[in-house]
Amino acid sequence: MGTSAIAPIERRALHEDLADQLRRAIVHGELKPGEKISEKILCEQFGVSRTPVREALKILSTEGLVQLMQNRGASVTEVTLEDMQHAFPVMGALEALAGELACQNASDAQIERAAVLQARMIAMFQKGDRKGYFRVNEEVHQLILEASGNTALPRLLRTVSGQVRRARYMANLSRERWAEAIAEHEEILAALAARDGKRLSRLLKAHLANKLSALAKAFAQTKPKI
Repeated sequence: MGTSAIAPIERRALHEDLADQLRRAIVHGELKPGEKISEKILCEQFGVSRTPVREALKILSTEGLVQLMQNRGASVTEVTLEDMQHAFPVMGALEALAGELACQNASDAQIERAAVLQARMIAMFQKGDRKGYFRVNEEVHQLILEASGNTALPRLLRTVSGQVRRARYMANLSRERWAEAIAEHEEILAALAARDGKRLSRLLKAHLANKLSALAKAFAQTKPKI
């Protein structure tokens, strides 16, 4: 076999892996809103130099998850209802487009995978495993995004998804809202299986709008904590 037939091996940059781990910690509330982020501690924790840590923090800053302050280091961005009211409609529009395209381009295997994930979400709900549910929920939305076949959408979504993912996690605090979200995902799966793009588009927009409504109620009662 000639060397021209060998594809290059793709390796993720270290700072991207760090950004993934820090993003997860912020979304899941392991790093709290307003909490200071120590570069020194992160370097020691991950066994890396300051350069990849700083690059990772820059990525999270562009996503609105981290605030970088000159001469004062970094901290986790506070969650505000106003930010969510701006971000959710954008996220809803992009996910709606992804859903419409997914109905055109998804493989049968991807649709079958969506059904498997839906069953797992129901199981997590029944067990009361909120973190497990949220993880599988993310897989569902990522599957729809990948099934769209549009390579520009992931880049666009990344700029608003961080804050929305945090809010999604917060909005499921209520058992009632959680049950409603499960029912909404049943409809989303049915629309995808039927390859009904217009219906799936509407459902995804409504799903995000309902989460924003739940979040607004949580803010009205008391400032939510991730």
